[in-house]
Amino acid sequence: MSILIQNARIMDAGSSFHGQTANVLVDDQGKIAQISQQSLQADETIDAQGMILTIGWFDLQANYCDPGLEHKEDLYSGRAVAQASGFTEVALVPETEPVIQTKNDIRYIQSGNRTALVQLHALGALTKGLKGEDFTEINDLHEAGAVGFSQGNKPLYNSDILLKSLQYLQKFDGILMNRPEDRWMSMFGLMHEGVESTILGMKGIPSMAEELMVIRDLKLLEYAGGKIHLSNISTKEAVAKIREAKAQGLKVSCDIAAHQLCFTDEDLHTFDTNLKVFPPFRSKEDQEALIAGLKDGTIDAVVSAHQPQDQECKQLEFDLADAGIAGQQTLLHSMLNSGLEMELWLEKLTIAPRELLRMEVPSIAEGAQANLTLFDPESKWTLDASTNQSKSENNPYWGQELTGRVKATFNNGQYHIEY
Repeated sequence: MSILIQNARIMDAGSSFHGQTANVLVDDQGKIAQISQQSLQADETIDAQGMILTIGWFDLQANYCDPGLEHKEDLYSGRAVAQASGFTEVALVPETEPVIQTKNDIRYIQSGNRTALVQLHALGALTKGLKGEDFTEINDLHEAGAVGFSQGNKPLYNSDILLKSLQYLQKFDGILMNRPEDRWMSMFGLMHEGVESTILGMKGIPSMAEELMVIRDLKLLEYAGGKIHLSNISTKEAVAKIREAKAQGLKVSCDIAAHQLCFTDEDLHTFDTNLKVFPPFRSKEDQEALIAGLKDGTIDAVVSAHQPQDQECKQLEFDLADAGIAGQQTLLHSMLNSGLEMELWLEKLTIAPRELLRMEVPSIAEGAQANLTLFDPESKWTLDASTNQSKSENNPYWGQELTGRVKATFNNGQYHIEY
């Protein structure tokens, strides 16, 4: 079935139609057949007046809990969440049960891609069981299709393992992804260490826990060569160190979770366990540094850090509750309320993640395969049981009216339209 996206504003820096309002015709083969400001005909028409059309979004870090914890999320529900949230491609962390550490594990993640709208990419485990001790069969995982190597949300503490990883991955220009955190300084911590943690009487996680590991990782990168991606940075000190390293020519990249742009440690006064995340929400000063880092290019990408948790893990005292936000569905709301220019944050969701993983960047052009996201930046909606696509409900925006709604996604000859 052909679909006409009528009167959409195209936002794609790589397209000759960037910034223009036009009609985009997607044919029954899933290709962009025509882009015109003249009237076009199709089997179905989407009135996209006031909406934005971009290339499909890419989430560089999400956890669909599959295999092993499918009661929280699975690949099927995860794809439903992604397409409703604007993501046509998602990189999944290996933090599952069992860990994604064999060729068959990689193939399992990829298994539905042939016919699915949302393409799932596997980040292979760097070490067996994510224990940080023995390497997985890295080359086999690469040949099976792993797009990068990660410890998931578990920082790689062993400096020797990290050094050897940087050296080995140069064999095929692979990328190492690590969340910087000193476990001894963050042990038992529940939130950012500062005035607010003192007021609330909760053990804090100092900014230095992140800064020290960023320094270590950058020193090892300088020594060994290769490239490293630092995931989910959260502090002004980390931003400053990464900015310096980039200026020196080191091949370092980094990302932040979208929710870090909307919450700070001051929001924890309600003890809402849906606000318990690692790394924790930091100070307003840290948040401002993250925004500055996005603007000057120090921070390369924005991720959802989608981490579903069931009610048994969240409806507990703050110190006992598991960390994480099922954040894909509310990422658009977070970005629209971040204070950043739309063109900037769209680049962090579309072009940058693909370039980091050396993947082809789609384009809004005639004859191109349609890999598209259409959203209404003014649409109001509420995240509740009737709109939730996830198996989990752990989101601080639950029950609130949100701004910004994804209206359609197109990819791989498939489409999803929110009516």
